[in-house]
Amino acid sequence: MLTNLRQLREERNITQKELAKAVGVVQQSINRYENEDTEPELCVLKRLADYFNTSVDYIIGHTEFRSKAGAAGDYHLDSSEAELIALFRTLTDEQKACIEMTARTFAKK
Repeated sequence: MLTNLRQLREERNITQKELAKAVGVVQQSINRYENEDTEPELCVLKRLADYFNTSVDYIIGHTEFRSKAGAAGDYHLDSSEAELIALFRTLTDEQKACIEMTARTFAKK
């Protein structure tokens, strides 16, 4: 179930024991999550997402977008708008500038 957990942990260069301590479980639990032997409780899943600053959806492999959508509720964004913002955040500065110019061009019409 936790498709991307091992990858996230290895990218941070931390051990299962270090991650376990950070999210309040034992090392064996992290091992079982990574080997898909068991699934964490929702509260643990949320702590993992917070620790890696990503979404629960990314950890479980439901989306390829790593970034949280952010405080979408503050701007009353629907899910597709929030997803576009998350996608935008993954772009290079040059790509962002192209998207901004295109959006401004369409907005002027």
